[in-house]
Amino acid sequence: MATAIFFHAHPDDEAIATSGTMMLAARAGHRVVLVTATDGALGDANPGTVPDGSTLAEVRAEELLRAAEVMGIDRVEMLGYGDSGMIGEPSNDHPDCFWQAPVEDAARRLAEILVDENASVLTIYDDHGNYGHPDHIQVHRVGVRAAEIAGTKAVFEATMNRDHLRALADDASLSEIDAGEGADDVESRRAEIRETDMGTPAASITHAIDVMSVIDRKRRTLAEHRSQIDETSFFMALPPEAFSAAFGTEWFIERGAPTAGPPYSTDLFASLEKQ
Repeated sequence: MATAIFFHAHPDDEAIATSGTMMLAARAGHRVVLVTATDGALGDANPGTVPDGSTLAEVRAEELLRAAEVMGIDRVEMLGYGDSGMIGEPSNDHPDCFWQAPVEDAARRLAEILVDENASVLTIYDDHGNYGHPDHIQVHRVGVRAAEIAGTKAVFEATMNRDHLRALADDASLSEIDAGEGADDVESRRAEIRETDMGTPAASITHAIDVMSVIDRKRRTLAEHRSQIDETSFFMALPPEAFSAAFGTEWFIERGAPTAGPPYSTDLFASLEKQ
């Protein structure tokens, strides 16, 4: 058995991108550790989710722990950096935000956890953070350097399959969420998906993890992040078939892998046997 550390930018990112893989790893007997870089304090809180006297950062930390309980993982750590906000916002310049953190300093903090856990596997994000969020890009930079410092060999970039996303734009199973929207709005949204540059082309991906056996728990994990994801959100409004089509597979790029593209590998731990 091995230890895998999943490094994410904000509370709730883990639920969207890698929660299924984390649950499958835990089920297989591996030790699973979740590390988030920031407090998520600049997220838009859903009404009524931040009690008087509390901060959004405190609420999101509690939500993260509840989500971890649903996933059945072993350890949760937060590096404590400030949320940088979306790209181009003034918050990107705040000296305490993750985007402004020296990569070497942040990497050494993460490397301490990697060494402490004797981690064999680290997951980060692809080099543009899936969709260009500053904190996601910084997770990539910091994670790559931390793995070098700690000597962690198996590093995987969590990503989205860009070609799969584009195909979903015309998937009939998504029609239920279009109900009540004007035809122009529906087509505009679908056109945006067809033209997306989020994620990575299918030919550059190395691993596809089928998480359908834990898809209901993945949805429950998302629901624990109530301040960000309520029942009216895109994620929770999807009918089961559409949710499974969109989130039933989690995608990764193994750094240094000699080949990419289908047929994809289906186990993040398989490469450890070759090291």
